[in-house]
Amino acid sequence: MLNGKTIAVIVPAYNEEAQIGMVIETMPIFVDKIIIVNDCSKDNTSDIVKSYWNNELNKGILIENTTLLPIEGRYHRAGRLLQKQAIAELDLFLPSKVENQSPENERIILINQLKNGGVGSSIARGYKWCKDYGIDVSAVMAGDGQMDPDELESICNPVVFENVDYVKGNRLIHRSALLVIPKVRYFGNSVLSILTKLASGYWHVSDTQTGYTAIGNKALNSIRIYDIFKSYGMPNDMLVKLNIAMCSLKEVEIKPIYDIGEQSKMKIWKVIPRITWLLFKSFFKRLWLKYFFRDFHPLFILYHISFVLGIISLPLLYKVTKLTIIGKDVNPVTLLALVFLLISSLQSLLFAMWMDIQDNERLYKN
Repeated sequence: MLNGKTIAVIVPAYNEEAQIGMVIETMPIFVDKIIIVNDCSKDNTSDIVKSYWNNELNKGILIENTTLLPIEGRYHRAGRLLQKQAIAELDLFLPSKVENQSPENERIILINQLKNGGVGSSIARGYKWCKDYGIDVSAVMAGDGQMDPDELESICNPVVFENVDYVKGNRLIHRSALLVIPKVRYFGNSVLSILTKLASGYWHVSDTQTGYTAIGNKALNSIRIYDIFKSYGMPNDMLVKLNIAMCSLKEVEIKPIYDIGEQSKMKIWKVIPRITWLLFKSFFKRLWLKYFFRDFHPLFILYHISFVLGIISLPLLYKVTKLTIIGKDVNPVTLLALVFLLISSLQSLLFAMWMDIQDNERLYKN
């Protein structure tokens, strides 16, 4: 516990038999529950986790499943409906099995997914366990040993002491970032961070691909965790969902680690196009949900005016470019119309982005 609040760490694991023991053994003592979600590994990850059940490290505090506790009283119908929904919600996740006989009393929890779903689905399943057991702070650490356990407390502290909803590590602001992070990954991370700023509304965020995070119970209950993107775009999708739910965000400086544990399984050139498409869809989802259906804002109109004018200008741009290349004169009216459309589109876009930044400033905590 930290300051009287329960702490759980979700460890997504896929073929991590070489590292999972180290992750368990180096977990800080204040962590109440270590939730290892084995994503249908083909190696002995599951057996190695089970080997720690008779170890001193498995002694934990009693934490009961809140979805099984009775809610009595005529004024608590809403609570009973939410409880019923929480129980039924498990069917929306991939099939899985909690291997522990008494997870309420044990510290090391093993959840075996019965179908491989990706790192995002593993984290979502871990979040579900934390949500059902009313964990105050749910952190995420990789199962490959690429995250320093000594930094976990600094990740959790803003949630515990400052009531921040979501905290994420940031390797790019560490002074060793350019020296340690491979150049290709640094470039890819930077590109995705820029796109995520626009899509999520957290305009000050960077290092969006880090998975070292912590989330409070209130924020966890404010989003549909079963709908989290199942693959490597999960951190980006998570930011969009949290912004729509008006959750506060804080970044904490962490060390970039690339020389301990296993090599990352992520292939950056395959991941970038997939996440880019995800962010494109997420941007419009955020606009419609947050700034039209929930609370109308002028930036909704400005963004769409910009896009419409930009699309209208494309045929004119093609025509002017083609005539210029073949050396023919361009009709002044056509050229004037193109300039007008492009300038108007750019102005609308800049005004919309400025309003977007101003509106979301309150959610970013320094």
